[in-house]
Amino acid sequence: MSRTAVRPYLVTKDEDGVFRVTVRTTRFNSQGYPLVSSETLAQTFETATRARAFLRNEYHAEATDIATK
Repeated sequence: MSRTAVRPYLVTKDEDGVFRVTVRTTRFNSQGYPLVSSETLAQTFETATRARAFLRNEYHAEATDIATK
């Protein structure tokens, strides 16, 4: 695993065709190794654009903070 920090927000499309948002937090252990925790939000979105807009409004996320998969 690389030591670069992951983007804190991930937008993915699930098998039902809806988009979900995962909020990830990164902390580092005493050796500097990243430990990533993630939580998928229950809310779903029809489009990735709506999911990104939700992140910008609710979490004040920048475009560079949001990853898509």
